[in-house]
Amino acid sequence: MNGTRRAFLGTAGAAVGLAALGVSTPAAAAAHHTDTGRRRRRIPPSGIGMHLYTMRTPLATDFQGTLERLAEIGYATVGVSGRHGHSAAEIRRMLDATRLKAVLEHVPYTTVTGSGLPQAIEDVRTLGGSWVVVPSLPSGMHSPAGYREAARQFNAAGRIARESGLKVLFHNHDGDHAVIDGESLYGILLKETDPELVGFELDVYWAAKGGDDPRRLFVTDRRRFPALHVKDMAPNGGFEDVGSGVLDFPGMFDTARSGGVRQWLVEHDAPADPFASALNSYRYLSALRY
Repeated sequence: MNGTRRAFLGTAGAAVGLAALGVSTPAAAAAHHTDTGRRRRRIPPSGIGMHLYTMRTPLATDFQGTLERLAEIGYATVGVSGRHGHSAAEIRRMLDATRLKAVLEHVPYTTVTGSGLPQAIEDVRTLGGSWVVVPSLPSGMHSPAGYREAARQFNAAGRIARESGLKVLFHNHDGDHAVIDGESLYGILLKETDPELVGFELDVYWAAKGGDDPRRLFVTDRRRFPALHVKDMAPNGGFEDVGSGVLDFPGMFDTARSGGVRQWLVEHDAPADPFASALNSYRYLSALRY
């Protein structure tokens, strides 16, 4: 994130530009967070999940106990990101014991595009998930040519995954929304991947920070986004519990149906207290009307 962009997000006078990105001033965000009188749609309880990267610290010492506490809070699903020494089968047994369902697993690009793909597919099937998710691209691919190669590789992996009833997704960061030589890198992936084979796990925080608008993406690229990473942005551009920052989630989610969204996975990259953050975010999403 460059200095100009960081200053922009931290300036109170940038309200109009922020709103265009699904970001609002703190006062406006508070109004959105409490405005339920005219809003009737809600996230289905089965669609509220936790991306387990948020919980990596407690998972490292007590994997099952962490899952149990997430289930007690009310979460229905999880996205797996790091196994902490457990096999896919062991994690599945722990998930079943807590009545949580894994919907996806993050798998490195080099695995998905290499000889490790068949095992990755089998592991996601063992976990009970539907999606093999590439969390990022290697830094050396950060060019239009690199993203075209990634699109080609995703299509090839998607064909193999489809034989097992799965789909390949790509998870974005802010740099994926850059425009280089007049071309949107994220746009290349959207245009050059087959919708039947490849989808996207849209991280709404990173999309907004990269200058994109989830509301627009859900409309222009319909049914490409079965899963979201839902995390909030602090006024200074940092991370915040969902519902405690400046992102306009009701505005973003207004077009989520056309985007094909089925899973809203909470994520906080650096929570001071992972369980308190998980509780705060769940309470907000479960009460949200949009």
